[in-house]
Amino acid sequence: MEAGCGTGGNLHMLAKFGTLDAFELDDEARDIAKSKLPMDIKSGMLPDHIPYAPGKFDVVVAFDVIEHVEKDVESLASLAKQLAPGGRLVMTVPALPWLWSKHDETHHHYRRYTRKVLNDTLIKAGLKPVRISYFNTLLFPLIAGLRLTRKAFGLKEQADDAMPSSMTNGILKSIFGFESNFVGRIPMPIGVSLLAVAQRSS
Repeated sequence: MEAGCGTGGNLHMLAKFGTLDAFELDDEARDIAKSKLPMDIKSGMLPDHIPYAPGKFDVVVAFDVIEHVEKDVESLASLAKQLAPGGRLVMTVPALPWLWSKHDETHHHYRRYTRKVLNDTLIKAGLKPVRISYFNTLLFPLIAGLRLTRKAFGLKEQADDAMPSSMTNGILKSIFGFESNFVGRIPMPIGVSLLAVAQRSS
């Protein structure tokens, strides 16, 4: 199950691994997702309105979702209940509170996480962390440098959410493609984002 599937950018990839269900709060995003993959994407919201019976899923994924909800522990606990015994949650969130910027405000984020805070949050939610690693590491020096420079000199921040050019997209795709070869295999000491895998505790 994908929690908060947005416009469905991950659905084709996830469907390769088994039977897939998904839910999304935003009506417009849900309609776009349905146009990408013919499946019944349900309306749902964390933490209290997940439209599936508990204990059903071997894997639940939440990619850049939990930072958007005010009650992160309660939301993760609700996702944990969706897991079958031994099931796992795979999630990503933005990392490092000191990287907070206009981008986070524009996208309605409540927080950014450190590895320790994410680990503690998962445990509070009744999940057993299996692996937590930073990623988006190769772009970290550039992103951190830009954000720290803006803060140091009081420069006006841009929302930085405009669609990049095809050339920029190609460069970013190459960088992420290269980094994907070792993310999850080698613990990364720092990065713009965090990846976590956690198991249902009981």
